[in-house]
Amino acid sequence: LKDNDHRILGQRLDLFSFNEIASGQPFWHDKGLIIFNELIKMWREIHARAGYQEISTPQILDNKLWKVSGHWKLYKENMFITDYEGRDFAVKPMNCPGAMLVYRTKTRSYKDLPLRLAEIGAVHRKELSGTLAGLFRVIRITQDDAHIFCAEEQLEEEIVNVIKLFKEILDKFNFKFKFTLSIRSKDKKDKYLGDDSLWNSAEKSLASSLKKLKLKYETVPGEAKFYGPSLDVVIKDSLNREWQCSTLQLDFNLPKRFELEYTGKDNKPHTPIILHRVVFGSLERFIGVLLEHLNGNLPLWLSPIQTRIISFT
Repeated sequence: LKDNDHRILGQRLDLFSFNEIASGQPFWHDKGLIIFNELIKMWREIHARAGYQEISTPQILDNKLWKVSGHWKLYKENMFITDYEGRDFAVKPMNCPGAMLVYRTKTRSYKDLPLRLAEIGAVHRKELSGTLAGLFRVIRITQDDAHIFCAEEQLEEEIVNVIKLFKEILDKFNFKFKFTLSIRSKDKKDKYLGDDSLWNSAEKSLASSLKKLKLKYETVPGEAKFYGPSLDVVIKDSLNREWQCSTLQLDFNLPKRFELEYTGKDNKPHTPIILHRVVFGSLERFIGVLLEHLNGNLPLWLSPIQTRIISFT
């Protein structure tokens, strides 16, 4: 391990530790939790100004939900499953379905849109023990999720706002970054939800918005999530390593699967479009990248120890 390895820095600075009793799940110490909480505090302040509502959804949910979302069919092998009174439940690997249920709690109107629901949510995903790597790849992941429910005519403005928010937060850490457009693999269509027309429309909408913003981007076939294409932000650290960080995913599928609606100006039911997005992605991994990027020398506002009194003669 090199001196700037975040696992060594974490031990030297007394930030976190790992134990075989909970593989892939960090134990945050006092100083490490200060960094963790300060990142969340900054995130909350920026999102409150941007009109987001913060929610919190349950950790363990009935498999009925995961069948509707498509996870039970396409993601089951990565989920922790338990039995409760003869029913299959799963620890959530993603926050998305919970946000869908919050949207469905009441009748929505076009006046309610765009509705921006944000969640700092812990998710769990099965990982092979050999692939675990400090904070870079963990089983318990803290995601700074948000789901934006909007009408088609609001889509471009919301994409612009999300990209500005990405830039506002990432610029605080002096990262250089680039954009990539992840689309589905044409020869593996069975791995994705929705028909061709939905996917073609989603991919064209995202590409069109990027071009209107005059943003350079690379197209990456086969890297789309199973429910929609995405705009990914790839950051470059001080060691010239690249990390996929923030992501914005355009989703035409989940609104239909969850039968989400809003009443339009014409007094008729319409289906909203959903933008899934994260800024840090995984707070654990982001902190690991940040520690190595800055070699442990965190900015004053993020440092657990900000001042020290030294006595000398």
